[in-house]
Amino acid sequence: MNNFITLISSLFIITLQTSTPLLFAALGGILSERSGVINIGLEGMMLTGAFAGGAIGVLTGNPWIGILGAIFAGSIMGLIHAVFCLKLRANHVISGLAINIFASGLTIFLTQAFFNGERSFEITKRFTSIGPFIPLVYIGILLVFILQGFLYRIPTGLRLRATGELPIAADTAGVNVMKYKFMAVIASGALAAIGGAYLPYFAGSFTKDMSAGRGYIALAAVIFGNWNPGRAFIACLIFGLAEAMQMTFSNSIIPSQFMKMLPYIITIIALVGFIGKSTPPYSLGKPYEKRES
Repeated sequence: MNNFITLISSLFIITLQTSTPLLFAALGGILSERSGVINIGLEGMMLTGAFAGGAIGVLTGNPWIGILGAIFAGSIMGLIHAVFCLKLRANHVISGLAINIFASGLTIFLTQAFFNGERSFEITKRFTSIGPFIPLVYIGILLVFILQGFLYRIPTGLRLRATGELPIAADTAGVNVMKYKFMAVIASGALAAIGGAYLPYFAGSFTKDMSAGRGYIALAAVIFGNWNPGRAFIACLIFGLAEAMQMTFSNSIIPSQFMKMLPYIITIIALVGFIGKSTPPYSLGKPYEKRES
């Protein structure tokens, strides 16, 4: 009985730990897509944040400065995505995929440039845990409640949602649609980068392409959660549980290859089961041009 309780407790802790990077990225994806901009680039933004957060943390000896560096780097990636999608009117999916490919090459190049040709580096100074978790876990959970209230209770959040539903109507009502869209996509990049920065501090090192598809899983959580922060949190916990099971039962009689596949299998099942039942913002992915007065 005690072994069972210990197992459940351990599984719960690992689930929260593994779902945290997904949660930050998913919350960022919700902000972007609620404004009408598809963000396939969450993967690249996470990877950029993982490198920037880890590298700056190592160079300064302060993980919090590393997180600030990740926020800045992620915001730049979000700005690039916003410029391509909103100013240059590029296809949102193509822009996001380009960011993912760009981030993969850029991070390994910068790793080799700053760390003597190495393709990875160790994290020398890590966060002090509060209980079983580092502070980012608690911040992520708190952000769920903040964004839930922001999007559904605060006028600014309601205006943001309006830009993703009926931007023409929002424009007519005096809302600066382009400003809200830009701010949402930039904030999306910043949040995804925090999720990425969590990874090297959790693992103890930065490695090539360490986001490992988590940005796509976070996007699946956005869809699974119907673009709602609270529901997306539940989706992230489900995906985190799959990864926790992989880590916990990797040495069991179940083949390790199957356990490694488990998080992605659950992602596919979730998308197949819920993508037709989800209701995205009405103007998601549709180009918008400001009305002439």
